[in-house]
Amino acid sequence: MQGNIKELLFAIQNGDQRALARGITIVENELNGYEELLLALKHTEQSKIIGITGPPGAGKSTLVNSLLTHWDRKGKKVAVIAVDPSSPFNYGALLGDRIRMSNFYNNPNVYIRSMASRGALGGLNAKIIEVSDVVKNGGFDYILVETVGVGQSEVEIAGLADTTVVALVPEAGDEVQTIKAGIMEIADIFVVNKADREEADRLYRNLKILAHEKASDEYEIPVVKTIATKSSGIEELAESIDKDLLKKSNTTKRVQLLTEKCWQLIEAEKMRNYSKKQISQAISTAITSPNFNLYSFTKDYLTKTNLIT
Repeated sequence: MQGNIKELLFAIQNGDQRALARGITIVENELNGYEELLLALKHTEQSKIIGITGPPGAGKSTLVNSLLTHWDRKGKKVAVIAVDPSSPFNYGALLGDRIRMSNFYNNPNVYIRSMASRGALGGLNAKIIEVSDVVKNGGFDYILVETVGVGQSEVEIAGLADTTVVALVPEAGDEVQTIKAGIMEIADIFVVNKADREEADRLYRNLKILAHEKASDEYEIPVVKTIATKSSGIEELAESIDKDLLKKSNTTKRVQLLTEKCWQLIEAEKMRNYSKKQISQAISTAITSPNFNLYSFTKDYLTKTNLIT
């Protein structure tokens, strides 16, 4: 392993936030040394990943900010990976300023990083698994991953997080039945945020019914009311998160989670040699043929690409 990468990892493991920022940049952009860094990472169970997901407008960033305040008061070390929509011009994070979290930027126990989704359908960044593992080596107690909020395709977070929190607002009350086959299925904890609004009780009751339908003899998914702007219900939410993390400390769950992560890494590696731009150029030529068939084209393209690589 290159000496500078070894030194970088040592600094990350000793709480150097500048080193952590550099390590994330190296991995996210596949800069020189990124493979050496990933191969040198230590497997650690200290840091738990909590996914905060839900539709746009659910108040996910405010929930994250309130959880940061709660855990900071308890002396916990917390990292936030906030995955934002991408700019169509430079693929940067559009919401990178994270105004609500600005109070924590100089806090030595809090690390905040915005990442662009770069078009990833699951509301995450293509390098989120690798980045989260780099952050886990920073010795944090909790790592909060806030997703873009793109709807049912956001279930990808379930393959990354130890605990997934699905945040909804009262206006979603009539939509519970229509979306429960997607994003609702991945919830470990339901949050009714902005619970001081009308229809909050109705949404709460609907979610409780849904949670009861999915309950086992030993466990029922908790439904928590919050008003994140006032930190109301945040302590109960934090307690529910800790209880869920303890529940998942068994080996079977960890194997399932790691298997899902491994599968995603294999998929990413297999797709490394494919480029949408190159495929588009090839299709532009092939489509002029009167015998063009998408499935034949795809099969031939895969064969040719595999021969080259």
